[in-house]
Amino acid sequence: MPYVIVAVLVVLALVVWVAVTYNRLVAARNKVEDAWAGIDVQLQRRSDLVPNLVTTVRAYKLHEQDLLQEVTEARARLVAAQGPRANGEADDLLEQTLGRLFAVAEAYPDLKASENFLALQRELSSLEEEISFARRYYNGSVQQLNTAIQSFPTVVIARPLGFSEAEYFKADADARAVPEIGL
Repeated sequence: MPYVIVAVLVVLALVVWVAVTYNRLVAARNKVEDAWAGIDVQLQRRSDLVPNLVTTVRAYKLHEQDLLQEVTEARARLVAAQGPRANGEADDLLEQTLGRLFAVAEAYPDLKASENFLALQRELSSLEEEISFARRYYNGSVQQLNTAIQSFPTVVIARPLGFSEAEYFKADADARAVPEIGL
């Protein structure tokens, strides 16, 4: 009889452990999804500013139509991107083309002095900081989830319960390269 009580207690303890572990993993997965939504919102906000920026720059009749087209295409890629890797690559491309656009704008004093252009430039700069924060928060959430899934004894039940590691938001190789500045 005492063996039955011990067995029941062991089984009960195991069931409680599985339930607590499952709930902890669900909370971690939801945190990752929430963090990804935060990145997505910031990228969408920046993407929504791009047409205004292109319109403002185009109004100054820049002879940089190819660059404006590249900015528009980079924005379209960002809007269509799915998942951390694709979004990271599309975001890097948009960031690079916007950087080139701002560099070209330096050659146009009237454009640099335009209130619309300056306001858009400030808003994009602020968004860059928010995107950077959202990326760090997302990657921290991914690290917590992945650590929980890969740690013993959780690793024994994580996969059978349908949990898998999340993907980090990474910059592509071009974004990590040191830019060349031609003078």
